Amino acid sequence: MIGAILGDIIGSPYEFDRGDKTKTFPLFNGNSEFTDDSVMTVAVAEALLNTLGGSDDEIRQALIASMQKWGRRYPNAGYGARFIYWLGDPDPKPYGSFGNGSAMRVSPVGWLYPTLEETRRIARLTAEVSHNHPEGIKGAEATASAIFMARTGKTKEQIRDYIVKEFGYDLSRTCDEIRPGYRHVESCQQTVPEAVTAFLEGTDFEDCIRTAVSLGGDCDTLTCITGGIAEAYYAVPLELVSECRARLNPDMLRVLDRFQSHLAGNA
Repeated sequence: MIGAILGDIIGSPYEFDRGDKTKTFPLFNGNSEFTDDSVMTVAVAEALLNTLGGSDDEIRQALIASMQKWGRRYPNAGYGARFIYWLGDPDPKPYGSFGNGSAMRVSPVGWLYPTLEETRRIARLTAEVSHNHPEGIKGAEATASAIFMARTGKTKEQIRDYIVKEFGYDLSRTCDEIRPGYRHVESCQQTVPEAVTAFLEGTDFEDCIRTAVSLGGDCDTLTCITGGIAEAYYAVPLELVSECRARLNPDMLRVLDRFQSHLAGNA
């Protein structure tokens, strides 16, 4: 979860193709701050912690309530127009989105459940409350699956093969092939494969983050997805954990600490 938030923070200054498509950049600057990706990741984590062992309907209702609560608490975090309406709707319904918002917020799912099957089921629930288009659901499931597989010791080759086989994403391109023509796009189908590829090519956590940022595009979200997977595979260096925590507000840190305590207690 903290890897996803770090990806969001580090990628945020370079969103909307504002970077130079290079891996050589300062990891943090005065514009490095959390965005909607982090806010919704925290919201999902809180909802799932509150409903462990609950029914699908209980989980859905908790997700909606938590996302609306956190979205209203941080109304200027950079949400899409349709999601802003969803956040304020007294009776919010899914609206057929295939936006990458479903994948950016799903990282807690990859850590909380004991099997890949359950991980995929809960990932589907987190997407369906708003992003119920098949591509939106697929993006969330693929991201959570990669995190689950990474944290349970699967190799990069096994992760790649599973994502290709189960979700049909094209992971044959290298980042050098993706980078020149890649532009800001907010769909799952044009963000998740690129994020996974950045993870697959990275050599450690920081290199995965730098590789993702170098692709450009919807950089905070792409790097959020990459960071979530990279954390599960490599772990996050302690100095980056400290940098991340320094950029989060106390209410967000409380959820993050609760999440980490739960994982430690179930290790």
